[in-house]
Amino acid sequence: MRDTEERIYTRKGDEGRTRLLSGESVWKSDTRVETYGILDELQCHLGTARALITSDPARDVIFAVQEDIFTASSELASNPDGRIPLKKRIGEEDVRKIEKWIDEFQESHGSPGRFVIPGSSIDSAALHVARAVCRRGERAIVQLSIKRGGLERLLTYFNRLGDLIFVLAWAMEVDAVVNQTLATVLEGSL
Repeated sequence: MRDTEERIYTRKGDEGRTRLLSGESVWKSDTRVETYGILDELQCHLGTARALITSDPARDVIFAVQEDIFTASSELASNPDGRIPLKKRIGEEDVRKIEKWIDEFQESHGSPGRFVIPGSSIDSAALHVARAVCRRGERAIVQLSIKRGGLERLLTYFNRLGDLIFVLAWAMEVDAVVNQTLATVLEGSL
């Protein structure tokens, strides 16, 4: 390995500690680390869902959300008093963007009006896993907010994001039913 390349391992975390963006050394079990770890897990599940989904509008929305989650994770890894200048923070405009997408997908695909048992389609099931992880992340942000405060924007964002992921999962279920019905009709007409 060349000297100019950074190794993926540093051995600095071998004793259970890590550094936040602020440079602060904390235990890997710190609530902040746990919280952005859950958001990383959410990123992975959304990436899986995006890879499975064939609808470009849904894929585009998920990619934009994944970018927001990176921003949120950076906020959680920085210090609460804002000493670390971040290029972007989650704000009210991000919440409005989520609400707009919810409204658009509900208008085009309706709403189940009841609880849904996941598993009607693989892409929908992947989104339901992401939704459950999102809600776990939201609960972790609540715990962190109780300890340090100042996370109202993130709480609102992730609350709304859980709703969006539910609506996207429903949209994928509707699309699967429509596609299956269309395939059955076309098969019958041959």
